[in-house]
Amino acid sequence: MMLSDNTLERSMEKAWDASASWETGFLLYDGVFTDKQSGSERNFEIQLALTQVQRLSAEDLINRMYAWRGYGSDHRLSQADNCFTFNAVVDGKVAGTISLTVDLNTGLAADSTFSDVLNAIRLNPQRQICELTKFAFCQATAPMHVIASLFHTIFIFGTQKFSCTDLFIEVNPRHIRFYEVLLGFSLAGKLRPNASVGAPSQLMGLKVSDIGQYISAHAGGAEKTARSLYPYFLTAAQELIICERMAALEGRWPFTTATTTPKSPLE
Repeated sequence: MMLSDNTLERSMEKAWDASASWETGFLLYDGVFTDKQSGSERNFEIQLALTQVQRLSAEDLINRMYAWRGYGSDHRLSQADNCFTFNAVVDGKVAGTISLTVDLNTGLAADSTFSDVLNAIRLNPQRQICELTKFAFCQATAPMHVIASLFHTIFIFGTQKFSCTDLFIEVNPRHIRFYEVLLGFSLAGKLRPNASVGAPSQLMGLKVSDIGQYISAHAGGAEKTARSLYPYFLTAAQELIICERMAALEGRWPFTTATTTPKSPLE
């Protein structure tokens, strides 16, 4: 599957159109991939969810995917100001979703199970925690390019809006290998029961600076394998599209006081 770009000028025009829509989120990235089975081109977008309609679409996917895995079917996205939901939309339908929560003295979802691990990091004033939650995607409609674009967009958003140094995600043990191999996460703490999903849970962590290094070394690479997601990440030119669109959000979307001032990307 080959990912194609739109010009920056046309993509910015589309971003303004999407930002005014009630049913779609703010457009941060869009592209085209070739379906391996049908050989046809399919459009996809990475959107920042801004309304309840968009959140409900994400929740529907989450509950369908989680129920299929036996994790329950009544999950809700956080309404907190420090939580941001991103949707991968293929042919107009949400095919993947994940939320980024920044630790702004209100706690994280992982605190309910791994507060001791997170509190140990909080003791260092030079470190700032962020967390990925509610990740779900439909494998039939969200290929590696789309999922990589979703993660890459969140990385850009997080590094430009916040000063997070440590990224965490709480996963079921059966998914540990996915995050270790494809994204470079490592175990943080021991396996523990998670009451919210009624299943065992493992906290995994990854330094934000390491993500940047992985992207610099592998993004847009010619070798696309199942052993890493980073070769499917976006090129520097594609990153620029997202940065331009994020800049357009300033003053036009109700960020909280904590997020109104963009911060420099982490080194």
